[in-house]
Amino acid sequence: MSLKRILGLSTALITGVAGLAMAEDLKFWTTEEQAERLAKQEEMAAKFEALTGHTVEVIPVTETDLGTRATAAFAAGDLPDVIYHTLQYALPWAEAGILDTDAASDVIENLGEGTFASGALAMAATADGFASVPVDGWTQMVVYRKDLFDAAGLAAPDSFANVVAAIEALHNPPEMFGFVAATKVDENFMSQVLEHVFLANGVSPVDDKGFAALDEAATTEVLEFYKAIAKASPPGELYWKQSRELYFAGKAAMIIWSPFILDELAGLRDSAPPTINDDPTSSELASKTGIVTNFSGPSNPDGAAWGDIRYFGITNDAATDAAMEFVEFSMSDGYAATLSIAPEGKFPVRKGTEADPAAFSKAWAKLPVGVDRKAPLGDLYAQDMIDEIVGGLDVAQRWGVSEGQLSLASKMINSQAINRIVRQFVDDKIDASAAVAAMNKELSAIE
Repeated sequence: MSLKRILGLSTALITGVAGLAMAEDLKFWTTEEQAERLAKQEEMAAKFEALTGHTVEVIPVTETDLGTRATAAFAAGDLPDVIYHTLQYALPWAEAGILDTDAASDVIENLGEGTFASGALAMAATADGFASVPVDGWTQMVVYRKDLFDAAGLAAPDSFANVVAAIEALHNPPEMFGFVAATKVDENFMSQVLEHVFLANGVSPVDDKGFAALDEAATTEVLEFYKAIAKASPPGELYWKQSRELYFAGKAAMIIWSPFILDELAGLRDSAPPTINDDPTSSELASKTGIVTNFSGPSNPDGAAWGDIRYFGITNDAATDAAMEFVEFSMSDGYAATLSIAPEGKFPVRKGTEADPAAFSKAWAKLPVGVDRKAPLGDLYAQDMIDEIVGGLDVAQRWGVSEGQLSLASKMINSQAINRIVRQFVDDKIDASAAVAAMNKELSAIE
């Protein structure tokens, strides 16, 4: 524990003994700014105040404004006490002095480091602790027709080889496409899917020094795999919309999607109904669906999951002890309420307590999801699928995080150079060697 924290706790103890303990007025920035989600956070703040006497002002901040708002507040010495933030800010804000890494590390220690998903912790790890406290996250998934796989005796599509084998067995257009791959190069969806596929085979364009030339052999494996799934897809410019529509119509054996599809699959959202049968509220398709989070290529048998993690950052302007109490409350007695803000996209990065290691995973599975109708995920999907969903956070990765190069990797992704060149390869306009050379040339020029 840091000297600062020891002194703070000593002061708190002395104050408590003297009977002069003061309630703090905390400020909490959140990017969950929709009215219904804000109301839930206000309710949590009220419960925390009733327990501790500390008030919490819940302040909505638009996610695209978060970086500039935090930088300006830091310069003015006017940071809030706690910020709910995306992965991209954890390490840069710690390095800039915005975040109190000792406080975050102490919260994780107090709650039990072993109770958190290791992947979520790893992405916020500093030299001597953690930048922020992981709160929730989700991993991209291979969504597949488990009923068809079982009937054909196929293994789950958790590797390049298993996906290709399933395509060979199930691809029968136009009745059934083996896959619906992302091919629309100016859509972020294609960028996200490609990063997932590259990660699965252990390929990254960055190392701890910056740009790292793509390994030709491993990248060729990625390219050949992506061509295989693209050739098993319908023609045209495909992105999330077509992949969902075709899967919902029962015309796709596999897609890659986010978990936000889980409630829609079960007929709980009128704006995106399954059309596999005549009942748009039916959960039939959900019952026939399996998912894979950890996905591997031949050069990386351990595989990887593409993860989006959110964190609670305790700032260096915070009333530290009270801010730590608020974060610990939100990750323990209040954790089910934290996840209930949007359960289909907030997987529990803390699965349970040391006394009950699955407590929060079980509570999360009982939270209602959906828009026009509600039902718990645990009622819609089998326990092994719930375990797979939550387990993906243990192996969640992103380009550039462990290397301290997330910003550079994000610029590379946003340039869409990888999308364009992969599409040229898929369309047989260039060969694999030329594609790797072209990606290395374009990516090396990004700073």
